[in-house]
Amino acid sequence: MPGLPEIQVGDDLAEMIHAQCVAAGTDLVDGDVVIVTSKIVSKAEGAIIELDDIVPSPFAASWSEAWEKDPRVVEVVLRESRRIVRQLGPVLITETHHGFVCANSGVDQSSSGAHDRIVVLPKDPDASARRMRARFNDLGANVAVLISDTFGRPWREGQTDICVGLAGMHPMRSYIGEVDPHGHEFKVQELCVVDEVTAAAELVKGNTSRIPVAVVSGVDFTFDDDATMAPVLRDISRDLFR
Repeated sequence: MPGLPEIQVGDDLAEMIHAQCVAAGTDLVDGDVVIVTSKIVSKAEGAIIELDDIVPSPFAASWSEAWEKDPRVVEVVLRESRRIVRQLGPVLITETHHGFVCANSGVDQSSSGAHDRIVVLPKDPDASARRMRARFNDLGANVAVLISDTFGRPWREGQTDICVGLAGMHPMRSYIGEVDPHGHEFKVQELCVVDEVTAAAELVKGNTSRIPVAVVSGVDFTFDDDATMAPVLRDISRDLFR
């Protein structure tokens, strides 16, 4: 969705998105899925940090010196993390306070809006999505909302957009107990539908297009106002790689 201005703290994203859809002649339709890049959610909510305000810890300072990193950024990465999962050379893989395992706690310097400013993930992405969904409802559109961010993946090169917050749509589609055309019963097949939709939306949004929002129509889902990201986050007791 082109045409959105630089997002400022306090902006009503749902109203801005809805207005842009109307202006483009592509009104939101009940059952649409609105995918919103986490960065503009963070900006609207004030989840931005001025590096001039950061005093690095001794660990951040020493590690940054060894790997030519900005110690202030490393300090923010550490503050945004629950723990360090892997630390190999200049790479920090952390678990965020939300429970996401990713590089650098999702801290991002690109398109932050100013030099020496960084953007962190929304404090509660599910709550952010619920607020936007409620606002869209106020504006007459019963839609699901997914908040996206770009993550790497184990065992594979490259990154893809995944869902980090949601409202109105259950994240998983389970085939367990169903049978294929040859009579084989599915035992473990469960697809993360919200990640699939979010990744598809990235093909439209891109990282340099200045298109932070996409609307996907025709997704087969049933509205679920109790849905959260919780089923997507694998418990550490079942994680063979942490």
